Amino acid sequence: MAKNTSGRGQRDLKVTVKSARGRKLSSTRWLQRQLNDPYVKRARTEGFRGRAAFKIMEVDDKYRFLVPGARVVDLGCAPGGWLQVAVKRINVLGEKQGKALGRLIGIDFQEVEPVAGAEIHLLDFMEDGADEKVKAWLNGPADVVMSDMAASSSGHKQTDHMRIMALCETAAYFAFDTLEQGGTFVAKVLAGGAEGELQKLLKQKFTKVANYKPPSSRSDSSEKFVVATGFRG
Repeated sequence: MAKNTSGRGQRDLKVTVKSARGRKLSSTRWLQRQLNDPYVKRARTEGFRGRAAFKIMEVDDKYRFLVPGARVVDLGCAPGGWLQVAVKRINVLGEKQGKALGRLIGIDFQEVEPVAGAEIHLLDFMEDGADEKVKAWLNGPADVVMSDMAASSSGHKQTDHMRIMALCETAAYFAFDTLEQGGTFVAKVLAGGAEGELQKLLKQKFTKVANYKPPSSRSDSSEKFVVATGFRG
């Protein structure tokens, strides 16, 4: 049998992206990081719509809120990676024999490619009556409200931090209006100072509030996930 002398399969080759005319250096760096990111490669191989799928897997592995039979709402669900993970874990399609069937609602204000088992609606969760619409679709309150939303980047770190924290706080108020007593709220936040007010708010409404940076979150990113459990109602 001939030996493989090319080195392929023995080590991963790092992809180097050359700067192109009209492309910003930051864009080149982002593209190179994407091409060399092991989680991006895994997502493609395993059929997920993005590396964020691994983040919700790891957060759930630690805190166990995506359980069979759970009624889950995914705010800002595009492109659908979190939905792909949740469908299986809450047993929407009945793949786990003898376990309760879950319900999964994804909402976004942009079109999202369908995910088998997930019910996706075009909706701005900030509009009046959005919480009542979601509860009607679920036929009751939610057990979990989760959000991986991020505001559009302005390029100014402090401004971006304030924007995402404001978005997360708005998502928290939506959760207060939507969750069943004992429910869970999970959201992406950015470390940077303004998250203190959100933590204070959540501690008033939930019995336990934790912060977690999953292994799949890039080390140079300030993102983490707040997990609030035991909604007081």
